[in-house]
Amino acid sequence: MSKNRILVTGGAGYIGSHVVRMLTDAGKPVVVLDNLSTGFADAVLGAELVTGDTGDARLVSRVLEEHNIDTVLHFAAHTIVPESVENPLKYYGNNTCCTRNLLECCAKAGVRHFIFSSTAAVYGTPDDAWCDEESPLSPINPYGTSKLMSEMMLRDLGKASDMRHVILRYFNVAGSDPEGRIGQSTRNATLLIKVAAEVAVGKREQLYVFGTDYPTPDGTGVRDYIHVDDLADAHIRALDYLQRGGESVTLNCGYGHGYSVREVIDAVNRINGAAINVKEEDRRAGDPPSLIARADRIRKILGWEPRHDDLDFIVKTSLDWERKLLEQASSLEM
Repeated sequence: MSKNRILVTGGAGYIGSHVVRMLTDAGKPVVVLDNLSTGFADAVLGAELVTGDTGDARLVSRVLEEHNIDTVLHFAAHTIVPESVENPLKYYGNNTCCTRNLLECCAKAGVRHFIFSSTAAVYGTPDDAWCDEESPLSPINPYGTSKLMSEMMLRDLGKASDMRHVILRYFNVAGSDPEGRIGQSTRNATLLIKVAAEVAVGKREQLYVFGTDYPTPDGTGVRDYIHVDDLADAHIRALDYLQRGGESVTLNCGYGHGYSVREVIDAVNRINGAAINVKEEDRRAGDPPSLIARADRIRKILGWEPRHDDLDFIVKTSLDWERKLLEQASSLEM
């Protein structure tokens, strides 16, 4: 059997499941490896799910061999910044050590293409709020450092082998599938728009705003929010790029402009039709004041053009998904 199948690690999670959905919609043969610690089996649409961990070398090697894997998209990771500060070894163990194991298995199996889910956290607190791919890499939390270490391993492996890769550095991902098939169901989520939507539907009592004294126009943190479907489309284009013979590359994934926490709250209130309860707190450790992508390179190299660069649309899809989850929970209780 020719090697043309795709392995998606963490494909039952938030971003991974949206990418899997796009891949299977396009008729791509996909296998998902996920330990379901934060993912959900019912979020895997149209693909085979193998339950397991990327740190299990025997399992990973068997999956690569049995399914004739040609390409790996690697999403499996812990992603909560405050938790990484409190428990750094958890992040180095899962994000870095397990990635090293996955890369070793891929190298032995002759995997040709690797797409890596990285993060803007590798930039730390930049001198300029706008980061391009050549900006200094100086993460200020273990989450960012764990991802940067994985980037370095992937680059070094690429130099020592025929494996080519695309590293995608995400800025702030938000929103859900516009058709409502899947969404962000992460337990105890910390991402702003997700949490605000949970407050709007009554799942949480209030939204905590961490820091109102940043050197930004309204004192709250500014981020570049990207809709998850646009991010998923970037992965599809990265795959096409590698399959056409493209060279290894690192790309920012963002819209190139930011919104403050207060602006996001205003959008949630506007779309929700009622104000949510907000409580202001001190800054959290490891949060930079502003982080915005310079994203010209991804548009040029991958031909990527976002379709959902609209804060109200991002918020609406988030709210729609939270309402759907609420309806599902209510029907189960009846």
